[in-house]
Amino acid sequence: MPSMYLVETMVPISQVLARQHPEDQTRTEPTSPWLSFRKTMLNDLLRFDVKDCSWCRAFTTGTPPAPRYHHSAVVYGSSMFVFGGYTGDIYSNSNLKNKNDLFEYKFATGQWTEWKIEGRLPVARSAHGATVYSDKLWIFAGYDGNARLSDMWTIGLQDRELTCWEEVAQSGEIPPSCCNFPVAVCRDKMFVFSGQSGAKITNNLFQFEFKDKTWTRIPTEHLLRGSPPPPQRRYGHTMVAFDRHLYVFGGAADNTLPNELHCYDVDFQTWEVVQPSSDSEVGGAEVPERAAASEEATALASEERGGFKKSRDVFGLDFGTTTAKQPSPPASELPSGRLFHAAAVISDAMYIFGGTVDNNIRSGEMYRFQFSCYPKCTLHEDYGRLWESRQFCDVEFVLGEKEECVQGHVAIVTARSRWLRRKIVQARERLAQLEEEAAPASREAPGVAVGGARPPLLHVAIREAEARPFEVLMQFLYTDKIKYPRKGHVEDVLLIMDVYKLALSFQLCRLEQLCRQYIEASVDLQNVLVVCESAARLQLSQLKEHCLNFVVKESHFNQVIMMKEFERLSSPLIVEIVRRKQQPPPRAPSDQPVDIGTSLIQDMKAYLEGAGAEFCDITLLLDGHPRPAHKAILAARSSYFEAMFRSFMPEDGQVNISIGEMVPSRQAFESMLRYIYYGEVNMPPEDSLYLFAAPYYYGFYNNRLQAYCKQNLEMNVTVQNVLQILEAADKTQALDMKRHCLHIIVHQFTKVSKLPTLRSLSQQLLLDIIDSLASHISDKQCAELGADI
Repeated sequence: MPSMYLVETMVPISQVLARQHPEDQTRTEPTSPWLSFRKTMLNDLLRFDVKDCSWCRAFTTGTPPAPRYHHSAVVYGSSMFVFGGYTGDIYSNSNLKNKNDLFEYKFATGQWTEWKIEGRLPVARSAHGATVYSDKLWIFAGYDGNARLSDMWTIGLQDRELTCWEEVAQSGEIPPSCCNFPVAVCRDKMFVFSGQSGAKITNNLFQFEFKDKTWTRIPTEHLLRGSPPPPQRRYGHTMVAFDRHLYVFGGAADNTLPNELHCYDVDFQTWEVVQPSSDSEVGGAEVPERAAASEEATALASEERGGFKKSRDVFGLDFGTTTAKQPSPPASELPSGRLFHAAAVISDAMYIFGGTVDNNIRSGEMYRFQFSCYPKCTLHEDYGRLWESRQFCDVEFVLGEKEECVQGHVAIVTARSRWLRRKIVQARERLAQLEEEAAPASREAPGVAVGGARPPLLHVAIREAEARPFEVLMQFLYTDKIKYPRKGHVEDVLLIMDVYKLALSFQLCRLEQLCRQYIEASVDLQNVLVVCESAARLQLSQLKEHCLNFVVKESHFNQVIMMKEFERLSSPLIVEIVRRKQQPPPRAPSDQPVDIGTSLIQDMKAYLEGAGAEFCDITLLLDGHPRPAHKAILAARSSYFEAMFRSFMPEDGQVNISIGEMVPSRQAFESMLRYIYYGEVNMPPEDSLYLFAAPYYYGFYNNRLQAYCKQNLEMNVTVQNVLQILEAADKTQALDMKRHCLHIIVHQFTKVSKLPTLRSLSQQLLLDIIDSLASHISDKQCAELGADI
């Protein structure tokens, strides 16, 4: 069973921080990160069993590291490696120094061994970052006793006889020298967030490419105003990686101790504050009579995240019994704000231990945050793939004076843009009028196929747009984002300015803000005059204002007016710059809420709920009941529908809906449509029964829906519905689900045996139940049964 090891040495970094005995919750944390009022440092090793929720001293042999704090501790293979830290006699203030030694602790034997390394060594340090990647230990930055560092070193961990320390030649946007920060590895990159770096302390997130040894500052300019910003700058916090996310918790942020859990999505480069599930508040009630589940089957939060629980209240239950009593915990189980705590990921959960909380009190609490195991939503990627492939296009936009053509899908475009929707409606009405005049007797509704034939493309003229910026706009409609070009390059900035102009004309607030924030972040001394002149020509007042303010800055003005481009500016713009420099306009405070527009998910939800009714072009039949839908959306999300519409589209435009041989309920079918249109997975357990096999049958592009259905069923299995779920699991060959149901039946057989539905099970399922009972009953119980007979 996985365990969490803590080196009892004051304030280690990485997985182990600010440690003390679990029962000691009153010791004083130093006001400075470099001092402690404890009389002695420690170097014992404690072990926490995450299943039994118990502490014990780990068995050790050999010579352990000297007592220290602000060291790093990482796990590689079956060993833990401890590097550096601050040692000495805190009480007498003597022999205080940083270390650069490296120790290995073997979990199997309990053996401590110091690695004696020949050659150059990293400068002794503490409060550094450490991680393991590609069989190597990587050390970054820290504090050497006099100054903060920004160097990086690495050493191979496979063979201590043949290895040596190597200094890494870093390039790119290297983070400022810092200490008391965490590092985490995700998607084969190392991430560093915030930390103590003197006056330069920021809330920047940096990523390090191991392959080419290059740092990149991850921009936040693309984040919409009104969307969650990055966490405040801080130090003494933790950051862990799970799946494609980074989770940041705690730390000291501008004299506060926040306790929000921040999550960064590495794929989408967005921050959000995780709202833990209501299940995080564990009451003193009896455990429901349903969950004869393993310890992994704890309730998760909303579709993407999980919830916090105190480990001491979560574990230790006998999941094979009917009920269990728990002590009544506090009203809320969310950890309070803290710094210099420990964080580690074990299996699919994050554990938070200790740290310094309010009033310099050391905490001995352990919390567990249960991550969601759902695969990520692929809604944006699926619609993006539809845009890239141009399959099933039913509209062609004729653009600008050159009449360049860009094809698209009526369903997506009319769901996302009211302006383009009006254009499409007008084009359909003109087409209907022409068809009525040409052949009134054989008129068909515009945009609807006759039999199995595909309708001709609907042509929509848009004179206001050119092809290239319009394609960027279309990409946004399908994916809610744009592929940002090279930052700062004049041609690319001007392209996004044209997109911005279209966003204003088409009233796409979300795209408007994405463009403006990219442009404002891209303005520099080399391109500011070109951007300013273009903004004036396009009448983009906000961008023009930004450029003017950039030009008249004290540090920019002299350089800008000496450029040759300044001489070629139009006279009115030169006059405006000079006047702005002489008399800057007063800044009007802006407290108006920013309209960030609607997202792809919000628009597709409204479309399914009725906004797209007039654009339906396919009819789904559920047990004879028609449900109008949209071919492009179905094809984008399901390989089953994609293949059907590509090759053997039914002539009457109707498709019968079933999941294998089973016809889902109307309620379950609506749940499936919500998943298809906008990625919604929340549904009642009975819907999950029907939809468990839907991802296989309809070929959804990941198993997110099935993962939700499986968990929804597991968490809501009761004595009353366990036989029904067993039958569904057997029919769909969901073996894990079937084993789970049999487990519950065995442990609750006295009650299950009284259910009338037991007698209607197939012979094979009854044999499976008998076999499970036989495996569960011990030899002693069999002997007792024989004695009774």
